[in-house]
Amino acid sequence: MAMESQKLMEAVQNGDVSAAVDLLDQDPLLLDRIIVLGVSDTPLHAASVLGHADLVRELLRRAPRLASEQDSRGNSPLHLAAGKGHGEIVGELLSADPAAASAWNLDGRAPIHVAAIKGRVDAVGRMVGAGGAGAAREVTDRGETALHLAVANGKTEVVRAAVGAVGGSDRAELVNWKDCDGNSVLHIAVAKKQIETIKFLLAIPGVTVNLINKIGSTPLDVLKQSPRDLQDMEIEDSLLNEGALRSKSIYPFDRDSEQIQLPQLSREAPTSPLLVSEKSPSKNKPPARKRANEISQHRSSLMVVASLIATVAFQAAITPPGGVWQSDYTVDENGNPVKEPHNAGTSIMAHNQRKEYGLFFIFNTLAFLSSLSIILLLVSGLPIKRRRWMWVQMVTMWIAMTAQVITYFIALRHMTLDKSESDVFPVLKDVTEVAVLAWFCLMGVVFVGNLGRVCLYYLRKKGYIKKKKKRAEEARALPADADEEEGL
Repeated sequence: MAMESQKLMEAVQNGDVSAAVDLLDQDPLLLDRIIVLGVSDTPLHAASVLGHADLVRELLRRAPRLASEQDSRGNSPLHLAAGKGHGEIVGELLSADPAAASAWNLDGRAPIHVAAIKGRVDAVGRMVGAGGAGAAREVTDRGETALHLAVANGKTEVVRAAVGAVGGSDRAELVNWKDCDGNSVLHIAVAKKQIETIKFLLAIPGVTVNLINKIGSTPLDVLKQSPRDLQDMEIEDSLLNEGALRSKSIYPFDRDSEQIQLPQLSREAPTSPLLVSEKSPSKNKPPARKRANEISQHRSSLMVVASLIATVAFQAAITPPGGVWQSDYTVDENGNPVKEPHNAGTSIMAHNQRKEYGLFFIFNTLAFLSSLSIILLLVSGLPIKRRRWMWVQMVTMWIAMTAQVITYFIALRHMTLDKSESDVFPVLKDVTEVAVLAWFCLMGVVFVGNLGRVCLYYLRKKGYIKKKKKRAEEARALPADADEEEGL
């Protein structure tokens, strides 16, 4: 028997259908003995992992029970075929033994989980198509569905295939499913910053964007608690457009216990999705929280403006007004050194107008570094929600914008004919002086206004001026972390 089994395995590994058929015809009970003796790696395992579809069909025709056999790691032939992405073989195995789709290996995973982790779109589509929503709801020992595993491993196309193969209300139920930690697929997608997956999930009718996991976090909380990234603004906008909220906006805050009151969740794998209806914001949202939201909006605006200024300043540095020399000029036609040589790639303005170019260079660099400083503060992870940090960023932004304005007028005057060649120069000079003066006046008004706010804040804090009753009530209604955002 050992000799025949070895020959059969060699024929299967080589994909030799005729040799395998001859061996099975000579000994029709060979496959039955393999099943009874509990051989770990059966010929069907080998044919499935190697993708020999004809051999798989022949082996299943002679011994359909092979489809349910497991190797030393608990993997059935369906686990192996799904992991390798052999869609045709997956279909044959499911037809022979539909129950194999629910068999776990020693890692606590069903075949659809292996396919989802590996990104095998065809295999996942066939298993969901054959088993319906029940196949997609197969969970691991940690309560994870194929969607959880696909998102965790960045397999967006698997998510699309699995959701697309499920119809009706089952789609929302599948997407809202929670694992043992209470995380939905959307929680994981936000944590992984997978923008395309997030947009796809939010477009599914019935998806709940404010599910709470076991540590009391909604998907928006997960985004706020994660390291800052340039993608965060786009993700946050997508969530907010669908009515996403922080958990502190959903559940009341008990100041006596200083804990968020959350429902108790079972430690067992979920048997049905725990949905929380939170599409509409709280009607009793305190005005103080609106001020905290305004700070968040200001941060987003600062990021956009700072990125724009940095881009413009960088472009001005590599393409200065007047352009650059296209060739070297160090000697004349007779080979004699010239009085004012220049090299290719150097600025023409630096050669002809050294003083103006120096000013242009200084203010352009100031604008560039100031804007980059703002971006660095926004992504640094510092407690920039406090107003003192917002004021630091605002002052830095004033410096960047002022430097950009001066850079603009220097470039404009350089590219205009001088007074000996054009009548426009005197007019341009007057306009420039008036515009710069008006800009500094505007900056002064803004500075004085903000300085007055700072002084008023400290006077109220020291008790020289009584706080407004309305403002005091708002402060009491604001949770502790929001109070920190409002403080200096």
